[in-house]
Amino acid sequence: MASKIFLNLAVKDLKKSIVFFTQLGFSFNPQFTDEQATCMITGKNIFVMLLTEQRFRDFTKKEICNAHKNTEVLIAIDVESKKKVDEIVQKAIFAGGTTYMEPQDHGSMYAHGFADLDGHQWEIMCMDERAIPL
Repeated sequence: MASKIFLNLAVKDLKKSIVFFTQLGFSFNPQFTDEQATCMITGKNIFVMLLTEQRFRDFTKKEICNAHKNTEVLIAIDVESKKKVDEIVQKAIFAGGTTYMEPQDHGSMYAHGFADLDGHQWEIMCMDERAIPL
């Protein structure tokens, strides 16, 4: 079983992306940060590598998806409360991101999302697993 997860995303402007995600409250591991990449810490063992498009191309032979036009992935992050969900989405909007749908309240799960500066879709959710029927 995996001990850590590293999600890799291509970004057009690494410095702007770092500013954007810093405004949302994320931190970065300086040990894995240079002019072409940074390691954003999203959880105890969950990381998002933000890579310049040039650096990202070192890892794939495929074209890089234009996430403003196509959905490449939905990144879902569970947080502790509905209030925190809304707080993160509002911070994302203030920092230059956009929303792409209204908040969803399913009783046991509340979710809202934003698109970052490069169009990557982030689902922020709060889930009460005890309220989900077996």
